Amino acid sequence: MRIDLDRLKACLLPEPQAAATVVEDGAIHAELTPAAVLFPIVLHEAGHTVLLTQRTAHLKDHAGQIAFPGGRVEDDDLTAVHTALRETEEEIGLARERVEVLGFLPEYRTGTGFRVTPVVATVQPPFDLLPDPFEVAEVFEVPLAFLLDPLNHQRHSLHYRGALRNYFAMPYGDYFIWGATAGMIRSLSERLGLLQAA
Repeated sequence: MRIDLDRLKACLLPEPQAAATVVEDGAIHAELTPAAVLFPIVLHEAGHTVLLTQRTAHLKDHAGQIAFPGGRVEDDDLTAVHTALRETEEEIGLARERVEVLGFLPEYRTGTGFRVTPVVATVQPPFDLLPDPFEVAEVFEVPLAFLLDPLNHQRHSLHYRGALRNYFAMPYGDYFIWGATAGMIRSLSERLGLLQAA
């Protein structure tokens, strides 16, 4: 499965929309912390990949998990794009000059208290990375076609805050991609019309 970039761009929102949301199972309805992540698609000639990070084990939020680069909105961030690009530079050292924003996925509301704007973008290789060792244990790439294929989306559940929560996961080699990251990937699969194949 190869995803055409024009088709990809056409399925995205041109602007962030709070009205368009994906709500994670168990997401709280209290005040949510605004955040943004970069969904970076690397344009390799042999096939597009997605750049992901593994967070370090000592972090307060989502320790040890696979994640898109990104984080909380700061007071001086003008837009979700600004947040995503700033956080990406801080976390993995990817220069924003290598990034071209294509559009947005619906806001993703997590069970851990965040409302996340996913900023989908392409990254043109070659590029240099300088991961922040405090936040990032590893940076790696996964084929985009693998992540978007519904056959690779597994249903799982766990007990969290006294209730059974359902979530998706996309295991890839030694990497267990799950939670909000998997949810945002699945959101893109849905917008591309791929979930009917599941």
